[in-house]
Amino acid sequence: MNMGFKLNALTRSLWVYHLSTGSCNNCDIEILDCLTPRYDLERFGITLVGSPKHADVLLVTGNMTLKNIPRVKKVYESMAKPGVVIAVGTCALGHGIFKGSYICPQCVDEVLPVNLYIPGCPPKPEAILAGVVKLIKHLREKKT
Repeated sequence: MNMGFKLNALTRSLWVYHLSTGSCNNCDIEILDCLTPRYDLERFGITLVGSPKHADVLLVTGNMTLKNIPRVKKVYESMAKPGVVIAVGTCALGHGIFKGSYICPQCVDEVLPVNLYIPGCPPKPEAILAGVVKLIKHLREKKT
């Protein structure tokens, strides 16, 4: 597949696979809030998909635990390339309240190549929207 075509598609309609790696569900609730008519993330052509094989974007929330690191890598490898990874929430970025725990040895960016970080516990829908818009602008600049 032509990479220019794929990057063009990434700037028009992002298909997102949401991967919760053991979060407390606050980030998940805020992500779903972005899809409601109040914030309407779909106006940017973004939709959630049920399979990583159909996804352009992997949205990761929660901590990387010893058990889920190999599974997360497998999900990432099954995505279409070039793929984009977004880490959402304090737990995904730096373990949050679980910092120093024996069960959470790595952050998301130590396991996957993260393209966008959205901090917060939980991040507000406005922050998620702003991050996605910046990502789309970055992809459009990369295309040209």
